[in-house]
Amino acid sequence: MSKKIAVVAANGRAAQKIISEAVERGLDVTAFGRHENNTQAASYVQKDVFDLTKTDLQDFDAVVDAVGAWELTNLYVIPKAAAYLADLLKGTDTRLLVVGGAGSLYVNPEHTSTLELQPDFPDAYKPVSATHGSALAILRAAKDVNWTYVSPAADFQADGQKTGKYLLGGEEFMLNDRQQSVISYADYAVAMVDEIENGNHVQQRISVVEA
Repeated sequence: MSKKIAVVAANGRAAQKIISEAVERGLDVTAFGRHENNTQAASYVQKDVFDLTKTDLQDFDAVVDAVGAWELTNLYVIPKAAAYLADLLKGTDTRLLVVGGAGSLYVNPEHTSTLELQPDFPDAYKPVSATHGSALAILRAAKDVNWTYVSPAADFQADGQKTGKYLLGGEEFMLNDRQQSVISYADYAVAMVDEIENGNHVQQRISVVEA
């Protein structure tokens, strides 16, 4: 039986790639979004994330939190959505997989310094990085929630090609053999759906870069 998944904030670009990948593999996908359907999901519910209820999500094997924001005035929705969805799924078997950020990845074995604290980390990205990090902290503190936080590479390319290949890491910032930290949205989607189908990184942060 194919897994039944929900994708929240489904009209975002990363969400659409995840939905397309899941549909291509034959998963049963329901998309939730504030606006009219712009996805390949067969089932679409026009509903804001903060209007979702336990009943809305009770029949799914996995829920993907693809809530994103870039403006300073609405960055708060990233950790708020993670907390809200974690609360809805608390005490259930449903997995919560969160589209995360790269800035909170550790750059040393002692896990005392992160990518976003490095001198060359762009100032423009620091606010959104911090809010993604706040979402991760909320998940780490959540009890009885089957969460997985998936960090992309530092260079997360919306229009990058799909290769179908990626390297899977954990808490530490990593480079591929070409000394790059890059991944396309399409390959990130491959990794996300692989985790939904086969992964067991429950209550863990994982990271992915292009192979």
